[in-house]
Amino acid sequence: MVLISIVVPAYNEEANIKFMYKKLSQELNPLPFDYEIMFINDGSSDGTLQEILALADQHANVKYISLTRNFGKEGALFAGLKRIKGDAAILMDSDLQHPPELISEMFSGFEEGFHQVVAKRTRTGDSKVRSAFSSFYYKLVNFVTDVDFADGEGDFRLLSRKAINAILQLSESNRFSKGLYSWIGLSKKTIAYENVSRTAGDSKWSFGSLVNYGIDGIISFNMKPLRICFYTGFIVLVLSIIYIGVTFYNITVNGIGAPGYFTTITAILFLGGIQLISLGVIGEYVGRIYNESKQRPNFLVDISNVDEYDAP
Repeated sequence: MVLISIVVPAYNEEANIKFMYKKLSQELNPLPFDYEIMFINDGSSDGTLQEILALADQHANVKYISLTRNFGKEGALFAGLKRIKGDAAILMDSDLQHPPELISEMFSGFEEGFHQVVAKRTRTGDSKVRSAFSSFYYKLVNFVTDVDFADGEGDFRLLSRKAINAILQLSESNRFSKGLYSWIGLSKKTIAYENVSRTAGDSKWSFGSLVNYGIDGIISFNMKPLRICFYTGFIVLVLSIIYIGVTFYNITVNGIGAPGYFTTITAILFLGGIQLISLGVIGEYVGRIYNESKQRPNFLVDISNVDEYDAP
């Protein structure tokens, strides 16, 4: 029988773990496949690990990995994918904003032969400002990157074993899963669902975290920002040469006039701003090269009840 692995990263989700397992069991038990639920404790400081251990003692299909510290969601997902045994995996958040009711529909897509079945969240309930910002971000990202990103598509998806193995081959330190899912290609089916509020607890994503995550999406999958810096510098150089030529012509025709304070300050600020932005973009790439060169693992495991799985 087909085995489906549910991968659930958790960071300070003590209040949601038991309810998450209950909801998953209610949805999974009637379905025509075996399943395992892999909880990844991502260095939680509350009782998340204790809740997971209690479930693992009671239910043989509960697997767990506890990381030595908080490595972030990307590292936690990677850890889970390396140790699951399923013919397919469904990636879900532990706050129940990813409805378990969609699992049967995802499995149907898997039976149809799709390697990725993606749940796409609508923007229902989001503020107009947040929706507008998200729409702008995805348009910007798709303009400057070499992979396609769809607004509302995230980690909530089913991956076939072929897709899992493809993801596991991508072992870079600076992981951006949305881009990795798109980069590997393979056949994909999309299903839509309404926005769901968190069951309990608070979101771990601050505005600053979202901004950093957005920058990762832009930088991780392309060289276009560096190319934009080059083009911008070239255009500014051409405009500067034209400006110098026009200024020199005016001097030869009309003589030297009073020095232009506004022109000087504008030129300094404009060129200085471009230089700083360009240095910042270059710095982002250099920093990523530095991190990759150290070849540190994406995560470290403290305790677990399952070893790494070598797919046949």
